[in-house]
Amino acid sequence: MNVDGLDASILGPAMAAGLLVLVTHVPLGREVLRRGIIFIDLAIAQIAGVGVLAAHSLHLAHDGLAVQAIAYASAIAGALLLFACERRWPEVQEAIIGCTFIMAASAGVLLLAGNPQGGEHLRELLVGQILWVDYHSLLPVAVLYAGVLVCWRLLQGERNRLLFYMLFAVTVTASVQLVGVYLVFASLIIPALAVRRCTAGAVFRGLLVGVCGYAVGLLMSALLDLPSGAVIVLALGMLAIVFSSLWHCDGAVRTGRSR
Repeated sequence: MNVDGLDASILGPAMAAGLLVLVTHVPLGREVLRRGIIFIDLAIAQIAGVGVLAAHSLHLAHDGLAVQAIAYASAIAGALLLFACERRWPEVQEAIIGCTFIMAASAGVLLLAGNPQGGEHLRELLVGQILWVDYHSLLPVAVLYAGVLVCWRLLQGERNRLLFYMLFAVTVTASVQLVGVYLVFASLIIPALAVRRCTAGAVFRGLLVGVCGYAVGLLMSALLDLPSGAVIVLALGMLAIVFSSLWHCDGAVRTGRSR
């Protein structure tokens, strides 16, 4: 048990990053569940990750504007491709999303094949480095997420499918660089599953699951000196089971694609 790991200067920004991710991912996760395109975030996150890895292979600065431009452009292109596939082949959209993910993941492996630090870069992409964030780096992400939430709130009633894909791509691109692919997927889907039968207060309940999962995961990873991303994912899953078994909701989120 490593009590010295309970450092507020490290855990505080990490928890703030988790809160930022949850505020956008819980409502988007419910929409993903409703549309029945569960693995879209994995696909788009992996595409954005390939963009980042490609930028690194060109020896661009890790936090430079060129890297961000490539990452966002890659994710938006992937989102437009998946949107076009949904319109053309809606009956096999989930299979197309899965194929897109595995192709992007394979492209990432090939990009790192000749890099002696490739394994470390791949681990950072998947598990993330949430303990390395600081409050200063969270400010632009907070501004971006606020813009996404405003657009989603104002235009949600129109059920604009293209808008959903575009906002999703922008959000996931920022999130995957903040917390990694695994935590992006867990933050999006696990709280949504926990509150899938709830109508009243569903978003609040989903946020409660997420906040508790991040808090418990960060504390346990610090005390046991374990990788934070993996511990948070497990904490989210276990707490989602506990909370969903305690709640008795009278509604349900319908799953399936929006026509």
